[in-house]
Amino acid sequence: QGWTNRINEAAKMALLAWEKETGIELVQINGQRHYGGPPPGWEGGPPPAGTEVYIAKLPQDVYENTLIPLFESVGKLYQFRLMMTFSGLNRGFAYARYASLQDARRAIATFHRFQLRQGCAIVVCWSTQKRELLVNGLPASVSQQELEARLQAVTEGIRSVTLHASPGQTQAKLAVLKYRSHKTAALAKKALMEGNVRLGKEGMRVDWLDPQVKKKLQLCEEKPSPSWVQGGENLAVPRPVAVPLSLQNVLEYLNMVCWKHCLRTPLFITRCVQVNPSGWQKFWYQVVIPGYHVPVSGFTWVSPDRQGQSKQEMAKVVAALHILWLLGESL
Repeated sequence: QGWTNRINEAAKMALLAWEKETGIELVQINGQRHYGGPPPGWEGGPPPAGTEVYIAKLPQDVYENTLIPLFESVGKLYQFRLMMTFSGLNRGFAYARYASLQDARRAIATFHRFQLRQGCAIVVCWSTQKRELLVNGLPASVSQQELEARLQAVTEGIRSVTLHASPGQTQAKLAVLKYRSHKTAALAKKALMEGNVRLGKEGMRVDWLDPQVKKKLQLCEEKPSPSWVQGGENLAVPRPVAVPLSLQNVLEYLNMVCWKHCLRTPLFITRCVQVNPSGWQKFWYQVVIPGYHVPVSGFTWVSPDRQGQSKQEMAKVVAALHILWLLGESL
């Protein structure tokens, strides 16, 4: 790495001299160089959420000896993170976390479009704290268990993995990965982009989950099936339950799926609201899942000829299948 040491040598020497003079210690981990978190002399816990700013369009030969004093001039820094390349240049962006919301707001007001050099205006705005990644181009054969096992082996802080059919490719899947924090998500993104997860298909792409893409995926999950009737509409024609599944088996599978999606045990409410002359019973059901954003409700008709299970149990089977459909799972 001798050639990389010679890149920007004068600026690096100035940085080392500044570290020695101030006693500040910078620690580089996985392409990020850290100051603080907490800094020397800090008392108490970390500052509240929302106190970090994002700094972009930095000249690549500028280091902490210039940036930290500049950003400390408007408020107390809790942490400063500069993204680094293997060659020793910065990657053009950094994050500054302040002791208070007021300090962070002052930094944005003072330094957004600040001329760090002649003709070099930097960008300073609120850090978005993204925690979700989108992995595209996964093979259609990949299973939830296989993907989770690979991810847990090479990344840390993963909270949930959700597989979806890829809208543009019939033989591919995409996955949404949710991490504990922005830091763990950023490190995971770096690890995945470096090819540390191999699933037998080239062309796998990793990026931050775009809010519009997230909304589309949620709409696909929540789109009602033609066999479910939402709200309080009456069914013109009775719809028989034709799936010979035991309530115990369906509930066991549903509980396992909910656990996989970081949801708690579903709570069922069923009520017979109508009986027609042929003996068909119409049931209303509602399922509340702690951790899921809305209760799920619908109606179903249960045949009078159904043997071996009570009408209430059959209505719960339909409700459980409805939830599995919404979660993108099947028996």
